[in-house]
Amino acid sequence: MYCIRFLVFAQEEQTINEEQIALIAYVIFAVFLLSIMAILFFVTFQKRKSKLLLDQIKQQKVFDEEISRSQTEIQEQTLKHVGRELHDNVGQLLAFANMQLNALGAKVPEDIKGKVVETTQIVKDSLTEVRALSKSLNSDVLSNLGLEASIENELQRLKRMDFSATELELLGNKRELNDKKHEIIIFRILQEFFSNSVKYSEANEIKVILDYQENQLIIKASDDGIGFEIPSAEKGSGLINMQARAELIETQFNLESAIDKGVTLTLVYPFA
Repeated sequence: MYCIRFLVFAQEEQTINEEQIALIAYVIFAVFLLSIMAILFFVTFQKRKSKLLLDQIKQQKVFDEEISRSQTEIQEQTLKHVGRELHDNVGQLLAFANMQLNALGAKVPEDIKGKVVETTQIVKDSLTEVRALSKSLNSDVLSNLGLEASIENELQRLKRMDFSATELELLGNKRELNDKKHEIIIFRILQEFFSNSVKYSEANEIKVILDYQENQLIIKASDDGIGFEIPSAEKGSGLINMQARAELIETQFNLESAIDKGVTLTLVYPFA
């Protein structure tokens, strides 16, 4: 009788242990399942958060690009208008003045003819300068001329103004850029560089190299001026404008300079 009771008690205890083990297993499984769900929820939340942040960054980038593009288009329209006004109005007035002076030169006394001839030459040079400047401002003319001819025209204009020597060097096999508008943007970047050289560099020579490679066009513009410390120019509107234009056409932009070492601008334009 005692043995029977012991066996029953042992069976009951074994059943309780099995139930406890099963309960513990269920609890562990539930905790494990909840942990998996929590991890999945956290990962999903982080992914959504990251996606939202990336979307915001992309939207901000698109917005900034649109603002920069709009500013560029407004500037181009303004420059085009000024270029046309120079060509059509100022150019015509100078051409008429040149004709009048030529006619006057045949009638004036010999003692003042030299001054008339000198004045005529000044007006003629001014007319040449106005026509060259009108070309460099009008994007339609630049588009028709092409990048190389536009740069050459600008360098010749600078040579007449401030520099003792200018040079355009071409390397590799010429290729068309991905878009005609990109030629205008690159030219405007170079034009900003030339303008800064005229204003600040005290340079005598300026050189531009167009290196056509298989996948990219490397453009280097340099002067032999007094140079400057790069940090001092990083907040300048000229540098900001050049960088913003380069970003519009996904072009690498690098400006190098040091005191008494001149300035070198490097643009790396990727072909499509």
